[in-house]
Amino acid sequence: MSRIGKLPVVIPAGVKIDLKEGNLLTVEGPKGKLTRKLSSDMNIAQEDGQLKITRPNDLKRFKALHGLTRTLINNMVVGVTQGYEKKLEINGTGYRAAKSGNKLTLTLGYSHPVEMEDPEGVTATVEGTNKIIVSGIDKEKVGQYAANIRSKREPEPYKGKGVKYETERIRRKAGKAGKK
Repeated sequence: MSRIGKLPVVIPAGVKIDLKEGNLLTVEGPKGKLTRKLSSDMNIAQEDGQLKITRPNDLKRFKALHGLTRTLINNMVVGVTQGYEKKLEINGTGYRAAKSGNKLTLTLGYSHPVEMEDPEGVTATVEGTNKIIVSGIDKEKVGQYAANIRSKREPEPYKGKGVKYETERIRRKAGKAGKK
């Protein structure tokens, strides 16, 4: 039995769950509303403030889907109640970020500024000139937008310049060895 899949998803107060035919799940909470089509092979049952996910049999495919389905549902519930955020830092001389409207402008040492528009349901805020906080209710979209921002100038191992996650550690390398 899947260790994650067998855990029930607890539905907190203020969260409304609507399960339609074909496992079309809608989760509505204080922060917003998320809809997702889950695998129709999984059996999802709502009972006394919890969602329980079961699989039809022990085929490898169903074992893989079991934990995934439970995690996707839990991420939706957490998203509409607490939301998600990713923090990024910009390191490097002259590297900075600015926000105007829903446009994020990054100056990352290129000959031109890099402009990115916030996707629907995700907002990026700038603290100072070198911290970016990406937040939203959909974990997938928040993570993808943060990864897209990071990909504009990934941190390099010699000086550590670039865009990195706040918790990320950059493995540093020694520079060129001098002549003797």
